[in-house]
Amino acid sequence: MVKIRKIASIEKGIEEVIKILNEDEIQDAIGKGASYLRKCGDPDLNQKLHHSDAVKLDLKCIHKGKSPPLLNSHKYILDEGSGDIKTESFDVDDLLVKFTILDGDLKKVVKESQDPSSPQGVKLDHIEKKKIFESIKKIEDKILKIKLAIDKG
Repeated sequence: MVKIRKIASIEKGIEEVIKILNEDEIQDAIGKGASYLRKCGDPDLNQKLHHSDAVKLDLKCIHKGKSPPLLNSHKYILDEGSGDIKTESFDVDDLLVKFTILDGDLKKVVKESQDPSSPQGVKLDHIEKKKIFESIKKIEDKILKIKLAIDKG
């Protein structure tokens, strides 16, 4: 039977890692197989994933062009536990509208940065990269709020 894992949990991050990495990639990253990860990802077992292994797995995911699932899980846990976010007051539709606006802002920043008439032409300079990363961070924060709102709702 499939176990449903809470979004703000290490077990959910491990589940995502198993979807991204194959057996050989997991073995290459941490020297252990997917069965070890499945045990660590089972909320009913007391098998814990070492922090150093989590970092290695996230790096492997990043090298595959995917976001780091275990880091994201840590962020969710911190945000959920911080008490600063009042997810019960979030309206998912409102969050999606704001997300769309942020998506448009990111596209605008990227387009302007790659404009041949920009300071470095099509090559990105340090300031342009910083603006792009800031736009991406805003989107990541909004996605987190959407996920938390859905998880709480």
